[in-house]
Amino acid sequence: MTGGKMKQEGRPVRIVDVARAVGVSPSTVSKALNDSGSLRPATRERVRAAADRLGFVSDAGARALSMRRTFIVGLLSTDDVGRFSMPVMLGAENALTVGEISTLVATARHDSVREQHHLRTLVARRVDGIIVTGKTTDAREPIRVPVPVVYALAPSTDPDDVSVVPDDAAGVRLVVDHLRTLGHRRVAHIGGRADQNTSRVRLAALRDALDAAGMDLVGEPLLGEWSEPWGRQAVDLLLRDDQAPPATAVVCASDQLARAVTDRLRERGLRVPHDVAVTGYDNWEVMWAASRPPLTTVDMELEQLGRRAAERLLAEIQPEPPEPDAAAGPGTRSDGVGPGTRSDGVGPRGIELVPPRLVVRGSTIAGD
Repeated sequence: MTGGKMKQEGRPVRIVDVARAVGVSPSTVSKALNDSGSLRPATRERVRAAADRLGFVSDAGARALSMRRTFIVGLLSTDDVGRFSMPVMLGAENALTVGEISTLVATARHDSVREQHHLRTLVARRVDGIIVTGKTTDAREPIRVPVPVVYALAPSTDPDDVSVVPDDAAGVRLVVDHLRTLGHRRVAHIGGRADQNTSRVRLAALRDALDAAGMDLVGEPLLGEWSEPWGRQAVDLLLRDDQAPPATAVVCASDQLARAVTDRLRERGLRVPHDVAVTGYDNWEVMWAASRPPLTTVDMELEQLGRRAAERLLAEIQPEPPEPDAAAGPGTRSDGVGPGTRSDGVGPRGIELVPPRLVVRGSTIAGD
């Protein structure tokens, strides 16, 4: 076996030797030496000092053998386009690379047979865990494999699984608060397919946020396809034969819809944002940059979502109990974290929401 300098008796120093010398787990040693994970500075220093004292030299193969891991994670996407899943996967891969973990990427393309084939292959390759992502926030049936799984963007229907999804309701609240500060009180809504979770969540959040702000939702929400033709048609339905627009702002459930809305409003003789303000959702550069004016929109922070999914998966792969502190009483940690809570911020199982951010541009503020 390799993985460290030879001891006097001829055996190399292993990661477990360092862990035993410090009184921590092998995973803690790995985090400290690779400068990853969430550890207290004092713990990192103790581990590194012990490694130097024992003459340990890190080796990926030795780490894998000593910890019975391959340091490979599977990234499985059901998305056949990649518009939403690709940023998630990039964020996850960036986070995993920090810990010297490689990734195997597979795309199922909404094909259950293909998905099962990829899962069998990933398990056969002895991956340490799998991140599953998709095209929408519609919940999906869980996969059954003998390794930890975390779901990103598209949550699992099993509440005992770990799922990381965008907080769409918070994103809509950001939009409404922005419009309120600009003086808007009458708002129309143009969205996508009514049967999808994204549409339901964003519309429900819009109703609640408008009520809380004392603002009005004009008419019935206009829901259709996630397409520019529908966005243009929805504007005509909104205006009908009225000489003046019934709303001073239109909240769109996607940037693609919002771009079409700004185009059609301009064709109907209305100025954006002087006559009607328009907001989108997704912060898709292809759409917001091509819109005239550029779109105010919500960024779901998909790369951050992917990074968070990777952190949750690593916590599942190498669960680490709180380190004991002799000076603290039972059930209490010296860093003030109470029982049942980890210092690295890993929360309970179920759905974890990733907060979005509002990006303000010219479709709501004149002069951008």
